[in-house]
Amino acid sequence: MTESQRPSGEYPMYPSYGNGDASYPPPPSYPPAPEPAAPRRRAKRPVALLAAVAIAAGVVGGGAATFVGQLAGGGGDTNSTGSGVAPGTTVSQSSKGTVAGVAQAVSPTIVEINATSTAGESTGSGVVITSDGEVVTNNHVISGASSIKVTLSTGKTYPAKVVGTDAAKDLALIKLQGASGLKTATLGDSSAVSVGDQVVAIGSPEGLTGTVTSGIVSALDRDVTVAKEDGQGQGRQYGAEQWPFEFGGRQFNGDTGNSTTTYKAIQTDASLNPGNSGGALINMNGEIIGINSAMYSASSANGSGGSDAGSVGLGFAIPVNTLKADLDTLRSGSGS
Repeated sequence: MTESQRPSGEYPMYPSYGNGDASYPPPPSYPPAPEPAAPRRRAKRPVALLAAVAIAAGVVGGGAATFVGQLAGGGGDTNSTGSGVAPGTTVSQSSKGTVAGVAQAVSPTIVEINATSTAGESTGSGVVITSDGEVVTNNHVISGASSIKVTLSTGKTYPAKVVGTDAAKDLALIKLQGASGLKTATLGDSSAVSVGDQVVAIGSPEGLTGTVTSGIVSALDRDVTVAKEDGQGQGRQYGAEQWPFEFGGRQFNGDTGNSTTTYKAIQTDASLNPGNSGGALINMNGEIIGINSAMYSASSANGSGGSDAGSVGLGFAIPVNTLKADLDTLRSGSGS
């Protein structure tokens, strides 16, 4: 077919390329092929299904919800989705099982108690158990007190009133006046405590608020005897701050008097000193397992006491289950 014979509107015929003649024009630009029609979008069923699964996962539990979140592309560090708090405690997961973690979490719940009576002043410790200022301590810390002042770990002070006492168990409950929003301690289960468990003690020995010591549970169910009646016992004056008690047939820190009571105690080698009474013995989950109540001191073994008396690794705490069983009685003010 010649050029004159080619129908109008058709492209001219050009010689084949490949003969090296650069004078030939370039290949013609043919109209682009039409784009294929866009496929119809499918209904967003996977997204709707995922949303439904997410709702169900939220009902089942946070772990499943986290997994669904990762499937939806909102993943990331799974630890960031949790609270970072171990169940039943305030110890962070990153520091759980460490003395530092326990101390950081529980120290704000431990207070210093200054009690004034006709015999003078004495210093002890206490544990905050309600946000409006209920504080548990030893009966012998506040026994016979005409006024009580409580100092928080922040340094803020409150006057306090006695709610109830139980001299037979050496326990007392006081209430801070005008307090609110306080951090509270978690009461654990002393029946789950075993000999050899690591523990932390926090209190105010010699007025040193928030002192932390650590050790282990040395023994369980030790018989400790303390004075039962108000005003009994020698060596409660400020400075010496000796809390008389009997253990193993001997008296320590002074004379317990004629009217006494005996309770089963947790023995620990965590260092306890005068002023630790009423403070907390804590497990490594940050739970209170005992209320520190007595300490053995070598220089007080002969009954002479003295301000130079110090801990030699024999301390005693009232099991927290004893406290929990006694709380209603203490709150009613009908304790013995």
